[in-house]
Amino acid sequence: MGKDAKSKESGKGKGKQAAGGSDENASKGKGKGGKSADGLGTCTYVKARHILCEKQGKINEAYKKLQDGWLSNGDKVPPAEFAKVAQEYSECPSGKKGGDLGWFPRGKMAGPFQEVAFNTPVGVTSAPFKSTHGYHIILSEGRKN
Repeated sequence: MGKDAKSKESGKGKGKQAAGGSDENASKGKGKGGKSADGLGTCTYVKARHILCEKQGKINEAYKKLQDGWLSNGDKVPPAEFAKVAQEYSECPSGKKGGDLGWFPRGKMAGPFQEVAFNTPVGVTSAPFKSTHGYHIILSEGRKN
């Protein structure tokens, strides 16, 4: 992924892979009272889809496809369309199900994946980011306590 993609989507995932970058947004909704105007960082469960690729070039191709279809116009990617891209590009077993991870609780997913999943607003697609498993793109579909 080029540096352009990092800066364009800095608040939506990519910057959260570094330890220093994750504290800023994650802590906004926590603290006393645990309430945030947007609900980010305060929910207990997230429903998400994702695309996982071992190679950065492949995840960038998938992200470009999403950008060309929706993101560059400021549109949100419809879950059914994200699912098609996940089926085509994802190397995760969930790719066969359109990248659907269903509902999962805080603490189930590791490090950067959890940070991005719990801090991406519902309906929004994250920028590509790296975890110990490879490169991901997440589509947040819901949150609940």
